[in-house]
Amino acid sequence: MTDAICYRDSYARSCEATVERVEPGDGGLLVALDRTVFYPGGGGQPADAGTLLALDPVYGGQRWQVASARRAGDAIVHALPGVADGDGPEPGARVRVDIDWERRHLLMRTHTALHALCGVVWRDYGAQVTGGNMEPGAGRMDFEFERMSGELVGEIEAKVNAELAAGRDVRVRVLPREEAFAIPDLIRTKVNLLPPGIAEVRTIEIVGLDLQADGGTHVANTREVGSIRVTGYESKGRINKRIRIEVVDGETQSKP
Repeated sequence: MTDAICYRDSYARSCEATVERVEPGDGGLLVALDRTVFYPGGGGQPADAGTLLALDPVYGGQRWQVASARRAGDAIVHALPGVADGDGPEPGARVRVDIDWERRHLLMRTHTALHALCGVVWRDYGAQVTGGNMEPGAGRMDFEFERMSGELVGEIEAKVNAELAAGRDVRVRVLPREEAFAIPDLIRTKVNLLPPGIAEVRTIEIVGLDLQADGGTHVANTREVGSIRVTGYESKGRINKRIRIEVVDGETQSKP
Protein backbone atom coordinates (compact mmCIF):
# COMPACT_ATOMS: atom_id res chain seq x y z
CA MET A 1 0.00 0.00 0.00
CA THR A 2 1.35 3.43 -0.96
CA ASP A 3 1.17 6.23 1.58
CA ALA A 4 -0.36 8.98 -0.58
CA ILE A 5 0.85 12.17 1.10
CA CYS A 6 -0.99 14.47 -1.31
CA TYR A 7 -4.37 13.67 0.22
CA ARG A 8 -3.41 15.19 3.56
CA ASP A 9 -0.84 17.77 2.43
CA SER A 10 -1.30 19.30 -1.02
CA TYR A 11 1.80 21.47 -0.50
CA ALA A 12 4.27 18.59 -0.01
CA ARG A 13 6.65 18.75 -2.97
CA SER A 14 9.16 16.04 -2.12
CA CYS A 15 9.68 12.94 0.01
CA GLU A 16 12.00 9.97 0.33
CA ALA A 17 10.61 6.55 -0.52
CA THR A 18 11.47 2.90 -1.06
CA VAL A 19 10.78 1.12 -4.34
CA GLU A 20 8.40 -1.76 -3.72
CA ARG A 21 7.72 -3.08 -7.23
CA VAL A 22 8.91 -2.51 -10.80
CA GLU A 23 7.16 -3.82 -13.89
CA PRO A 24 7.02 -2.99 -17.62
CA GLY A 25 4.24 -0.70 -18.82
CA ASP A 26 3.34 2.57 -20.55
CA GLY A 27 6.28 2.29 -22.94
CA GLY A 28 8.79 2.01 -20.12
CA LEU A 29 8.61 1.02 -16.47
CA LEU A 30 5.96 1.36 -13.78
CA VAL A 31 7.45 1.90 -10.32
CA ALA A 32 5.42 1.40 -7.14
CA LEU A 33 6.68 3.18 -4.01
CA ASP A 34 5.89 2.82 -0.32
CA ARG A 35 5.10 6.56 -0.15
CA THR A 36 4.77 9.40 -2.63
CA VAL A 37 3.81 13.05 -3.05
CA PHE A 38 2.40 12.38 -6.54
CA TYR A 39 -1.33 12.84 -7.08
CA PRO A 40 -2.43 9.78 -9.09
CA GLY A 41 -5.18 11.53 -11.04
CA GLY A 42 -8.93 11.29 -10.70
CA GLY A 43 -12.06 13.41 -10.47
CA GLY A 44 -11.07 15.38 -13.55
CA GLN A 45 -7.67 16.38 -12.14
CA PRO A 46 -4.64 15.06 -14.08
CA ALA A 47 -1.88 13.13 -12.38
CA ASP A 48 1.33 14.87 -11.37
CA ALA A 49 4.59 14.78 -13.31
CA GLY A 50 8.08 15.00 -11.84
CA THR A 51 11.19 12.95 -11.11
CA LEU A 52 12.68 10.14 -9.06
CA LEU A 53 16.26 10.65 -7.86
CA ALA A 54 18.29 7.61 -6.79
CA LEU A 55 19.70 7.95 -3.26
CA ASP A 56 21.67 4.70 -3.14
CA PRO A 57 25.35 5.21 -4.19
CA VAL A 58 25.23 2.27 -6.62
CA TYR A 59 23.03 4.36 -8.97
CA GLY A 60 25.42 7.31 -9.06
CA GLY A 61 22.74 9.96 -8.52
CA GLN A 62 20.67 8.82 -11.50
CA ARG A 63 17.42 10.69 -12.06
CA TRP A 64 14.34 9.39 -13.91
CA GLN A 65 11.56 11.49 -15.41
CA VAL A 66 8.06 10.55 -14.23
CA ALA A 67 5.42 11.32 -16.85
CA SER A 68 2.40 10.47 -14.69
CA ALA A 69 1.14 8.33 -11.85
CA ARG A 70 -1.96 6.25 -11.27
CA ARG A 71 -3.55 3.91 -8.79
CA ALA A 72 -3.04 0.17 -9.18
CA GLY A 73 -5.00 -1.46 -6.38
CA ASP A 74 -3.63 -0.14 -3.09
CA ALA A 75 -0.44 1.12 -4.73
CA ILE A 76 0.42 4.22 -6.73
CA VAL A 77 2.63 3.44 -9.72
CA HIS A 78 4.87 6.02 -11.40
CA ALA A 79 5.35 5.86 -15.16
CA LEU A 80 8.95 6.13 -16.40
CA PRO A 81 8.56 6.26 -20.21
CA GLY A 82 11.43 5.06 -22.37
CA VAL A 83 13.25 3.37 -19.47
CA ALA A 84 14.15 -0.22 -20.28
CA ASP A 85 13.93 -3.10 -17.83
CA GLY A 86 17.13 -3.07 -15.79
CA ASP A 87 17.76 0.64 -16.35
CA GLY A 88 15.39 1.85 -13.64
CA PRO A 89 15.46 1.59 -9.86
CA GLU A 90 15.23 -1.92 -8.45
CA PRO A 91 12.91 -3.06 -5.62
CA GLY A 92 14.36 -1.97 -2.30
CA ALA A 93 16.12 1.09 -3.75
CA ARG A 94 15.78 4.42 -1.97
CA VAL A 95 14.69 7.39 -4.05
CA ARG A 96 13.74 11.02 -3.62
CA VAL A 97 10.36 11.80 -5.12
CA ASP A 98 9.87 15.30 -6.55
CA ILE A 99 6.78 16.66 -8.26
CA ASP A 100 6.73 19.44 -10.84
CA TRP A 101 5.58 22.02 -8.29
CA GLU A 102 4.67 24.83 -10.68
CA ARG A 103 2.39 22.48 -12.60
CA ARG A 104 0.85 21.05 -9.40
CA HIS A 105 0.25 24.47 -7.89
CA LEU A 106 -1.47 25.66 -11.06
CA LEU A 107 -3.69 22.57 -10.94
CA MET A 108 -4.49 23.30 -7.29
CA ARG A 109 -5.52 26.84 -8.18
CA THR A 110 -7.60 25.55 -11.09
CA HIS A 111 -9.33 22.89 -9.00
CA THR A 112 -10.26 25.32 -6.25
CA ALA A 113 -11.54 27.78 -8.86
CA LEU A 114 -13.82 25.10 -10.29
CA HIS A 115 -15.17 24.36 -6.80
CA ALA A 116 -15.89 28.06 -6.34
CA LEU A 117 -17.72 28.05 -9.68
CA CYS A 118 -19.69 25.00 -8.61
CA GLY A 119 -20.49 26.59 -5.25
CA VAL A 120 -21.81 29.80 -6.79
CA VAL A 121 -23.92 27.99 -9.40
CA TRP A 122 -25.39 25.64 -6.80
CA ARG A 123 -26.04 28.36 -4.20
CA ASP A 124 -27.58 30.92 -6.54
CA TYR A 125 -29.13 28.82 -9.30
CA GLY A 126 -29.54 25.28 -7.86
CA ALA A 127 -27.86 23.61 -10.85
CA GLN A 128 -26.13 20.24 -10.50
CA VAL A 129 -22.83 19.33 -12.13
CA THR A 130 -22.99 16.79 -14.96
CA GLY A 131 -19.27 16.71 -15.80
CA GLY A 132 -15.97 18.50 -15.64
CA ASN A 133 -12.29 18.39 -16.48
CA MET A 134 -9.16 20.47 -16.03
CA GLU A 135 -5.62 21.05 -17.14
CA PRO A 136 -3.05 23.36 -15.54
CA GLY A 137 -4.61 26.82 -15.58
CA ALA A 138 -7.87 26.00 -17.33
CA GLY A 139 -10.93 23.84 -16.90
CA ARG A 140 -14.53 23.31 -17.82
CA MET A 141 -17.65 22.40 -15.91
CA ASP A 142 -20.97 21.14 -17.25
CA PHE A 143 -24.25 21.90 -15.49
CA GLU A 144 -27.86 20.82 -15.71
CA PHE A 145 -28.88 24.43 -16.23
CA GLU A 146 -31.50 24.92 -18.93
CA ARG A 147 -31.87 28.69 -18.51
CA MET A 148 -28.16 29.51 -18.63
CA SER A 149 -27.34 32.30 -21.08
CA GLY A 150 -24.35 34.35 -22.10
CA GLU A 151 -25.54 37.25 -19.96
CA LEU A 152 -25.94 34.96 -16.97
CA VAL A 153 -22.44 33.57 -17.50
CA GLY A 154 -21.01 37.09 -17.08
CA GLU A 155 -22.92 37.43 -13.82
CA ILE A 156 -21.58 34.09 -12.63
CA GLU A 157 -17.99 35.09 -13.46
CA ALA A 158 -18.32 38.26 -11.36
CA LYS A 159 -19.81 36.34 -8.43
CA VAL A 160 -17.05 33.71 -8.51
CA ASN A 161 -14.35 36.37 -8.55
CA ALA A 162 -15.96 38.12 -5.58
CA GLU A 163 -15.86 34.84 -3.64
CA LEU A 164 -12.22 34.20 -4.56
CA ALA A 165 -11.23 37.73 -3.52
CA ALA A 166 -13.00 37.24 -0.16
CA GLY A 167 -10.05 35.11 0.99
CA ARG A 168 -12.06 32.08 2.07
CA ASP A 169 -10.13 29.26 3.76
CA VAL A 170 -10.18 25.86 2.07
CA ARG A 171 -10.35 22.93 4.49
CA VAL A 172 -9.81 19.22 3.95
CA ARG A 173 -11.51 16.65 6.19
CA VAL A 174 -11.94 12.89 6.12
CA LEU A 175 -15.27 11.86 7.62
CA PRO A 176 -16.86 8.53 8.50
CA ARG A 177 -19.31 7.51 5.79
CA GLU A 178 -22.40 8.00 7.95
CA GLU A 179 -21.35 11.48 9.05
CA ALA A 180 -20.45 12.53 5.52
CA PHE A 181 -23.66 11.38 3.91
CA ALA A 182 -25.68 13.18 6.58
CA ILE A 183 -24.42 16.48 5.11
CA PRO A 184 -27.06 17.95 2.78
CA ASP A 185 -25.98 18.31 -0.86
CA LEU A 186 -22.55 16.76 -0.27
CA ILE A 187 -22.71 15.21 -3.73
CA ARG A 188 -23.05 17.97 -6.33
CA THR A 189 -22.74 15.77 -9.39
CA LYS A 190 -25.80 14.44 -11.18
CA VAL A 191 -24.43 10.91 -10.68
CA ASN A 192 -22.87 9.87 -7.35
CA LEU A 193 -19.33 8.84 -8.29
CA LEU A 194 -18.28 7.66 -4.84
CA PRO A 195 -17.50 3.93 -4.73
CA PRO A 196 -20.16 1.93 -2.86
CA GLY A 197 -19.18 0.62 0.56
CA ILE A 198 -16.40 3.12 1.28
CA ALA A 199 -15.83 3.63 5.00
CA GLU A 200 -14.58 7.23 4.83
CA VAL A 201 -15.28 10.23 2.63
CA ARG A 202 -12.81 13.03 1.94
CA THR A 203 -14.43 16.46 1.78
CA ILE A 204 -13.26 19.86 0.58
CA GLU A 205 -14.85 22.95 2.12
CA ILE A 206 -14.50 26.49 0.83
CA VAL A 207 -15.62 28.01 4.10
CA GLY A 208 -18.87 29.88 3.72
CA LEU A 209 -19.39 28.88 0.10
CA ASP A 210 -19.03 25.21 -0.79
CA LEU A 211 -18.73 21.78 0.81
CA GLN A 212 -18.54 18.60 -1.23
CA ALA A 213 -16.88 15.22 -1.52
CA ASP A 214 -13.63 15.42 -3.47
CA GLY A 215 -10.32 13.60 -3.81
CA GLY A 216 -8.13 16.24 -5.46
CA THR A 217 -5.56 18.82 -4.38
CA HIS A 218 -6.47 22.42 -3.53
CA VAL A 219 -4.93 25.68 -2.35
CA ALA A 220 -5.38 26.70 1.28
CA ASN A 221 -7.20 29.97 0.62
CA THR A 222 -9.22 31.26 -2.32
CA ARG A 223 -7.04 34.38 -2.57
CA GLU A 224 -4.26 32.10 -3.80
CA VAL A 225 -6.35 31.21 -6.85
CA GLY A 226 -6.33 34.77 -8.13
CA SER A 227 -9.33 35.29 -10.38
CA ILE A 228 -11.06 33.49 -13.21
CA ARG A 229 -11.93 34.48 -16.74
CA VAL A 230 -14.73 32.73 -18.61
CA THR A 231 -13.23 31.70 -21.95
CA GLY A 232 -16.23 29.92 -23.41
CA TYR A 233 -19.86 29.05 -22.95
CA GLU A 234 -21.48 26.19 -24.86
CA SER A 235 -24.86 24.52 -25.02
CA LYS A 236 -24.46 20.73 -24.93
CA GLY A 237 -28.18 20.17 -25.42
CA ARG A 238 -31.43 21.63 -24.17
CA ILE A 239 -30.48 21.20 -20.52
CA ASN A 240 -26.72 20.64 -20.32
CA LYS A 241 -24.55 23.76 -20.49
CA ARG A 242 -20.77 24.09 -20.36
CA ILE A 243 -18.64 26.89 -18.92
CA ARG A 244 -14.92 27.06 -19.70
CA ILE A 245 -12.61 29.08 -17.45
CA GLU A 246 -8.97 29.98 -16.99
CA VAL A 247 -7.27 31.20 -13.82
CA VAL A 248 -5.29 34.44 -13.84
CA ASP A 249 -3.39 36.76 -11.49
CA GLY A 250 -2.73 34.14 -8.80
CA GLU A 251 -0.08 34.22 -6.11
CA THR A 252 2.79 31.73 -6.06
CA GLN A 253 3.01 30.37 -2.55
CA SER A 254 4.81 27.68 -0.64
CA LYS A 255 3.18 25.76 2.16
CA PRO A 256 1.29 28.23 4.41
